[in-house]
Amino acid sequence: MREDTYIMEKIKISYTEQGILDFFAQIPYAAILDSSLTMDCLGRFTIIGYDPFLIFQSKNGRGRLRGKNIQEDAHGNPLEILRKLLQRYQNSWHEEEVPFLGGCIGYFSYDLVRFIEDLPSLNRDDIGANDLELGFYHKILVMDHHKGDIYAIGTSVGCETEEVEAAASDNLKEIKKVLKQYEEMAACSAKSNSDDQLKERASAGHDSIAGSEINHRIAEDSPNFLAANFSERGYRRMISRVREYIRCGDIFQANLSQRFTAEIDSDPSKIYALLRQASPAPFSAYLNFDQLKIISSSPERFLKIKDRAIETRPIKGTRPRGRSREEDALNRAELLNSAKDRAELTMIVDLARNDLGKVCEIGSVAVEQLREVEEYANVFHLVAAVSGKLRKDIDVVDCLYAAFPGGSITGAPKVRACEIIEELEPVKRGVYTGSIGYLGFNGEADLNIAIRTIIVKAKRAYYNVGGGIVWDSEPAKEYEETLHKGKMMMRVLCSIL
Repeated sequence: MREDTYIMEKIKISYTEQGILDFFAQIPYAAILDSSLTMDCLGRFTIIGYDPFLIFQSKNGRGRLRGKNIQEDAHGNPLEILRKLLQRYQNSWHEEEVPFLGGCIGYFSYDLVRFIEDLPSLNRDDIGANDLELGFYHKILVMDHHKGDIYAIGTSVGCETEEVEAAASDNLKEIKKVLKQYEEMAACSAKSNSDDQLKERASAGHDSIAGSEINHRIAEDSPNFLAANFSERGYRRMISRVREYIRCGDIFQANLSQRFTAEIDSDPSKIYALLRQASPAPFSAYLNFDQLKIISSSPERFLKIKDRAIETRPIKGTRPRGRSREEDALNRAELLNSAKDRAELTMIVDLARNDLGKVCEIGSVAVEQLREVEEYANVFHLVAAVSGKLRKDIDVVDCLYAAFPGGSITGAPKVRACEIIEELEPVKRGVYTGSIGYLGFNGEADLNIAIRTIIVKAKRAYYNVGGGIVWDSEPAKEYEETLHKGKMMMRVLCSIL
């Protein structure tokens, strides 16, 4: 059995962060995991994979593997097929300088849950996202935002030759060749929009849009603007039904969402550039896949696995940013001291502890952070952190079985909450509230919760916004909260119409 290898090199090039992201975003099947907001221990690296040697797509148990010399069906449980693929390419590589030395990057749709739990499938699939879609990459760039370094990594994984050193070297040379093309292009043409101009486009003229005005504009009968799949009255009625389930003892909490759609005629990579400027987040992403272009500005980590340690960082509780420093401070304090939001987060922390307990050593699961306020461009969030030490017999697929989808976007108890979501929401969630990120061939992983995420398919953009409903929830406030969460996505889409 051959032993694969890799070559990593620190690259010296003249580049701008936005410029290099714009360049790679145009490459078919490029996958960008973008820390557009660096926060202490979060958001240090941006990872780019391109030209995958293998693509794995699966929907409703019917899968397909595609590569340079492979075209074959992969039917069955996609998680078990994924496990076999990761075992085929597994290694024990590790570098202190970078978190990712090759593996798969892509998305896991919320609807993958049906391969984990016995749940009904009642709703219309209006987007048609795969249950999972992953590219397997051996050409990788990693940008270290703390040090300002950029690394190119070429590996021999997936190459047919037995000359593994030569294969890794060839892939590294290909990366450097592509970077040279970027440098030449950047030198020949000035950027049409500076980073500041991008931010201005996303923000100009929208700062005064209140919730009621958003409602009015969404309600306009225009195919070129946003349409919601719930009226405010309908969404509030759905919340009342959840409260009835809580009163009857079915659940403690459920996360409900509504979907917005807009017809667009713009390059999805431009939407990505605008969103990362207007709403930076530590777990952002852009996936330039076949049918779907996925643009994420997620603030939430689902799972991180490194050195057999696992962490999840659930978010529960949101307040809008203030229009002044004084209002900002008041909103922050209100969120931190809200009994409702604290109770809501505590429920999900308990659920996360239970999920991690399925795969961790006894006694190792701990609440590292019970509640902390994090600030973003337009909202404050209340965030917890739960960690544990994985048992020796556990792999990353076992962790997905144990914890997917994240409890913060289902509710508790998880299975009953998922059943109620399927009953009350009119369409399948697809990528929304699934996960985007990487699974390394070395067993490490980092996945977000796919919220604040826009899906583009066939000149139509989709995004969902939602929130957790508990007994104390006030329907009018919950509806307004969804509009605050979606405000930056709405602004960006407004700016390109």
